[in-house]
Amino acid sequence: MFTRRSFKHVYKYLDYSRKREVILQNHIKVSSIWSYDKSFASSIVKVNEKRQMKQRFAAKLVDSAPKQIQPYLKLMRLDKPIGTWLLFWPCGWGIASAAAPGCVPDPYMLALFGTGALIMRGAGCTINDMWDRDIDGKVERTRERPLVNGEVTMKQALMFLGGQLSIGLIILLQLNWYSIFLGASSLGLVVIYPLMKRFTYWPQLVLGFTFNWGALLGYSAIHGNVNLATCLPLYMAGVCWTIIYDTIYAHQDKTDDLQLGIKSTAIKFDQDTKVWLSGFASTMVGSLILSGVMNNQTWPYYTAVALVTTHLASQISTLNIDDPSDCSNKFISNSKVGFILFCGIILGTLLKQSDKNKSKEYTKAIRVPLVS
Repeated sequence: MFTRRSFKHVYKYLDYSRKREVILQNHIKVSSIWSYDKSFASSIVKVNEKRQMKQRFAAKLVDSAPKQIQPYLKLMRLDKPIGTWLLFWPCGWGIASAAAPGCVPDPYMLALFGTGALIMRGAGCTINDMWDRDIDGKVERTRERPLVNGEVTMKQALMFLGGQLSIGLIILLQLNWYSIFLGASSLGLVVIYPLMKRFTYWPQLVLGFTFNWGALLGYSAIHGNVNLATCLPLYMAGVCWTIIYDTIYAHQDKTDDLQLGIKSTAIKFDQDTKVWLSGFASTMVGSLILSGVMNNQTWPYYTAVALVTTHLASQISTLNIDDPSDCSNKFISNSKVGFILFCGIILGTLLKQSDKNKSKEYTKAIRVPLVS
């Protein structure tokens, strides 16, 4: 039988067990918070180490340039060519989609648009830095930009921007009049995009409209008009693609952005980022399929779309939005998406002619017995 003393012992034991459990839970919470902070800090260190130790060819090229022009090359982000590629690929898609069956894209147009992408991306970065020079000084990643550290003044940046836009205009004037007006109409988007993060959580959408204008312009540069049935789905696919990669990119700065009141889809989507990006990826793939159907594409194109789908699925499923290093790597990998689709359009267009020839030969083979 239990006595009063035995009940006291049981009560003390239960009370001790409860206290021990609470202490263990608090210890686990503190340990998890510490490990998260430690991993987050180490990921930032990894990003900085990679940027310092693994300089790419473009960065080395900028560093080897004369000291007087280095700030201007950095202002137009010549040391970070990923943005130029992301701007060029939609142009390449449009030019390749406009190629005649059995033909490769016009190499002159590809070179012209490649140069234009380099110049206009630089102009866009210059405009962005002119708008954001006060904000950039408060963000760790952008603290050393030329307009922030004083290497370039606002007057010098404005003159440099004028030079870039003049070269861009010369390139644009090489196209037909339809394309000249179409290209000039995108300048408004280039100017207002940097302001959007102050007013809306969807600046990535505006960037998508801006960066993928080349899908329409590239097609019109070949045909003198835009085939909406082919180009509009291609354009919308590019817009969704931009929202995906720039949301990933924005997750690198979300802590600073929250403190400064800067808006982005990364902040809006937050922990639901993967769900949102999956939706945009599905829309992108559906739009690419529709564009291919409207353009009578062949199996290499759809194989490329399948590869793009696989890449996006892997990218989104393995994304760690709290790891700046992972976000940076995922963002840069999107250049492969543009390249894969570009190759798919070219190969699919080349196969159109061979399929057409096969159908002609088949028709002749049937007609011969009928004539004889």
